[in-house]
Formats: sequence, structure tokens, C-alpha cells
Amino acid sequence: MRSRRGRTGGKGAARFGAVVAGVSIAALLGGVPAAAEEARGNIDTTHGTAGYTVNLGDGKDRSTELFELDLDGGNSLRSYCVEIDVSIDPKRSLRERPWDEFPNPHSPFHENRNEINWVLHHGYPANGLDALAGVLTDQGAELHDGLDEKEAIAATQAAVWHYSDDEDLDRDDPAKGKGADANADADVLALYDYLTGEANVGIGEQPDPALELTPEEIAGNAGEKLGPFTVSTTGDITGLSSELPEGVTLTDSEGNELEGGDIADGTEIYVDVPADAQDGEGSFELEASAHLDTGRLFVSEGYGKKPAQSLIVAASQRTKLTAGAGVQWQAAPQPTTPPETTTTEAPSTTSQVAAPPTSDASVSPQASEDSLAQTGFSALTPILIGVGLVGAGVAALLLQRRRKNA
Repeated sequence: MRSRRGRTGGKGAARFGAVVAGVSIAALLGGVPAAAEEARGNIDTTHGTAGYTVNLGDGKDRSTELFELDLDGGNSLRSYCVEIDVSIDPKRSLRERPWDEFPNPHSPFHENRNEINWVLHHGYPANGLDALAGVLTDQGAELHDGLDEKEAIAATQAAVWHYSDDEDLDRDDPAKGKGADANADADVLALYDYLTGEANVGIGEQPDPALELTPEEIAGNAGEKLGPFTVSTTGDITGLSSELPEGVTLTDSEGNELEGGDIADGTEIYVDVPADAQDGEGSFELEASAHLDTGRLFVSEGYGKKPAQSLIVAASQRTKLTAGAGVQWQAAPQPTTPPETTTTEAPSTTSQVAAPPTSDASVSPQASEDSLAQTGFSALTPILIGVGLVGAGVAALLLQRRRKNA
């Protein structure tokens, strides 16, 4: 897996806010989840492969050819004709169209298109000459020196016309042209009968080649596995590349790092961001190889104004697909530490407090502070009066003795 250092820094909060506000990461990637682009091409009249001319009865002799359809971008597809009485115009481009858009609304193609597709999948060149000879031999056909390419092309094209144009081979003299002898007649007829026989149960239109990652973008926090991104494809993953900061990895749900060979249709991909990562962003991209499948229809541009030959793909072709997705994250929130506080120890309720000095006279303790509030009369008053009277008596006695002594 190719990894490059991404961008990180202190601008994350603003950048992250921009993403949340709707700035698409697709712009960062320079692309979006992709399916195969609409194919377009031209007929190459110099590199087709001719088969025998076939006799369709009533003087209808038609040449057969496995056409080369050169697509924009460099690929080339091998194709058959599906409109026997419409001429080819090599100067006009052809565009891929779904079967429902076959331009002739009255053509038997609409009713028999599944059977045409079965012919293509089981005829030549989707299957090699030796493989076809083996199938025919297993069914009891007697071939003459196997099956050659001209015989296979003539039989497969005639079987396509059987369904697309309601045309049948003349069984007494099916093949014509140079080298078309009785042995060639027998071999062509054997393959034609197999392709149009009971074994032909039809094959429906196949889905377009596709590769998609959903969602296209995810935002989150460092310390998380961001995802999942789900892979949807009709092809095989051939590559995985990423633009992620060091330490950020692509993993499965269990945290196992992923390589391109680990990814297939339905795989869930996570972006594992370390807890100490700063604000950042990144992206990754998948590449896949898928079939531009047998049975795909190509229609001449401007058909409505002037019909020109339509072609149908006779052998699948690999095509390249790409899809990407992006992520952004904020640094993990830092835990807040409360400020330190100092506490003053309150004095113990059991501490001893020195008693105030007292006089020699003994004083009875007052009632507890919890007692009812006292009125103007005090309980000490009689005691104090008594003490005063005793003191006065002692003083009078001492005075009387002093007088007697005098």
C-alpha cells in the first residue's frame, strides 16, 4: 500500500468547520466514485475477421464478419451485426446503449435479446475453438478436423441473425465462399443448431461495470476509526493508494491493516486515526478491473436520421475503474484539570480552651445557654445578700472587741 504524508496543523478547527459546512472532499480527490464511462468507438474495417458467407435461402447470401470496434481510449471490442439489412457506416461513431434503447422498435431483437446474449456467451470468440469442438462432440456432432475460425464465425453470426432478424440457414447449403465444402457445411450447421437449440435458455442484460465507495467523505475526531466506507463493485480490486499522514492507516472493523488484495465487493474500510494526531485530512483511492461484458449494444450516432449498423459485443473486455473517498478529523479533546485549591483545617471541636481566671469566691455555674432566657431576678441574689450580712456581722464583732480592749 502506497502512503504519503498528508497535511496537519493548527488550522484544523476552521478547516473542519468548512467541511461540516458543506465543502466536498471530492474536490480534494479530484474525482468521485465511478462507474465505467459511456463507451464510444468506431468500426475498424481493416482488422475484422471474415467468416464464410451464409445462405439464408431465397437467394439471400450474407457475408459474415467478426468486427473490430475501436473504443475511445484504446480498447478494442470484437462484435457481431444485429441488423442484417442495415448497412455499416464506418465514418459514424457508435455509442453504447442499453438494450431497451435498440433503435428499431419493430425489430425481433426486443423479443429475443436474452437468446442473442446466450448465443454470444456460448459461441465464438467467447469460447475458444477447441472448447466449442469439445461441446459439440459431447453432444454427438461429427466434426471434420475440428472447428476452424471461419466456420465458428459463420455459425455464431447466423445464430445471432436467427434471433435478431428471424433469418434461418439453408440447411442444404448453409456455407458459401472459398473453401466452403460439404465438411464446412456440416460443421457450421452443427454449431448453429447448438446455439439455436433447446440449450439456449437466454441470458439477461448484465449490469454495467461499476466501482463505488460510500460515503464519499467522513469527518470525526482523532483516536477514532472513521468509517465505514463500503465498497461496491462488479469488478476485481487491483490497487489501493492513499494520501494519509504517517501513523494513519486503512483497516477493517477489527483494526487489521488492509492491502488492495484484501478488498472486494462489500468490504468495509475504516481510517484509523491515532489519539495523539493533530487536526488533519487525507484520502484514499481504489482501482478495479471489470468486464465490459459480452452482449453490450452499440448504436450508430444519428440513427434516427439515417439508420446504420448496430453491433453487439461478442467477447468481454477488461476496463479500468477508479473511486476515491476522503476524511478529515479534529485533534482529540483534551481533558480539563480543575484548579488546585488549598483547604484550612478547621479547629477540632474537642480542643481544650483555657478557663478564665476566677476569684476565690466560689460561684455556682449558671444555667446552660440552651436554657430558657432568665428574667430580671437572679438566683445569685440571695447568696450575695447572705454573704454581705455575714461580712457585716464579722466586722461589727471585731469593732466591739477593739473598743473593749481600749
